[in-house]
Order: sequence, then C-alpha cells, then structure tokens
Amino acid sequence: MGKGAPKVSAKGHWKLGKTVVLVGMMGAGKTAVGKALAARIGVPFLDSDAEIEKAANMAISEIFQRDGETFFRARETEVIDRLLDGPRAILSTGGGAFLAERNRELVARKGVSVWLDADLPLLWSRVKGKNTRPLLRTAHPFETLTQIYNARVPIYQLAEIRVRARPEYSVEAMAEQVLNALSTRKELLEWVE
Repeated sequence: MGKGAPKVSAKGHWKLGKTVVLVGMMGAGKTAVGKALAARIGVPFLDSDAEIEKAANMAISEIFQRDGETFFRARETEVIDRLLDGPRAILSTGGGAFLAERNRELVARKGVSVWLDADLPLLWSRVKGKNTRPLLRTAHPFETLTQIYNARVPIYQLAEIRVRARPEYSVEAMAEQVLNALSTRKELLEWVE
C-alpha cells in the first residue's frame, strides 16, 4: 500500500458510496486510471466516450466530423446521465464533458467528480503524434492543446476532488492516489470487514 493508504485486511471489501466521475484533459489518464481503480475497488468501469461510440456505431472523431461538436455534446450529456443512474462505478468522461454546466450539475447530484490534474508537458508527451484526438487535428497541435488547457483548467478546478498526476506515476500508482483521496471520505469510499 502507498503512503497514507487505508488499512485493509483480506476479509473485507471496498464499499463505494457514489459513482466516481473522472474528469480532466485528454491524456490525463482517465481511462487507464479508471480501469485500474475499478479493478482495485471491485466495481464496474464505464467510459462515456466508449458508450457514445457504441450507441452511434462510429468513432468520436467521426461523430465530430459528421454531426459537429454540439451534437456530440448533447449525446454525451444523455449518456452521462444514464450511466450515473446505473450501479455505482468508476466513470471516465471525455475531456470536454465537465465543461458543460448541466454535466457538472448531474455529477454533483449523482456522483463525485475527481479531477486528474496533469500539467501541459505531461499531457503533450501523451497525446502528441496521436490521430485519435479530433480537437488536436490542427496545423499547430501543441498551441491548440495549450489553448484548450488554459480554457479548461478553471472549470476542472470546480471538481470536488483533485488528484495531481505526475510523470513518474504508473497507472497503478495514480489509481492508488485516487483511492487514497476517496478513502478520506467514508461517504465516498470505505473499507468494510
């Protein structure tokens, strides 16, 4: 167990009080950390982008191209609302999901928001050269990422919990950081014997 981790025994299990909604920039690790955290706690992992792709039978980038961002964001809100009404889980959201006030209200009412706070150099190291990020398909992707980052960070700061991402953290170590942050509040995450 990492520093500050709650004491657990082989006889107990984690009890998740609310769905944990991971928010943050593209490349912050929401999907990878979410999967590791869900496995660690023993709850389902959900990905709002994957659910949208499944419903539309096409990639997010194709939805953006065919129908535009406004259409995509409306579907995203519908999916997040539906997933929050389901069993408690770890929910990874797209980088822009938390920007919508409606989504923030849904998350505040039905779950808990956790911001995976990765700085710009770390994000760039993870997303550069990837063609799966429609918002970065520009002539100057680093400048675009910087603009998106600067616009979104003030909104991400509204998340209920902030967990700092660091380049040296493995996915498992980052999941441990999130688990530690959640377990400081028994109404969110508690070890029960």
